[in-house]
Amino acid sequence: MIKKPITLKLRDGLEARPIALLVQEANQYSSTVYIEVENKKINAKSIMGMMSLQLGNGEELTVVADGDDEADAIQGVEKLLVTE
Repeated sequence: MIKKPITLKLRDGLEARPIALLVQEANQYSSTVYIEVENKKINAKSIMGMMSLQLGNGEELTVVADGDDEADAIQGVEKLLVTE
């Protein structure tokens, strides 16, 4: 299992379009992928779960991946979350 803290760097925060891209990215991996924010742990492969987070630019979160391709999953998700 890999955990990586990330500061969200999306001008408009994590809204509908970036969430859809994030869910698509997470679903490419066989590993489980979660986003942790404060006391919430949300499956990154669930669009409804991700929409419940309502994260803004500059907020802190942790990406957690566990599985055969966990390193690739972390890298792919991180790339989407820090692209301004």
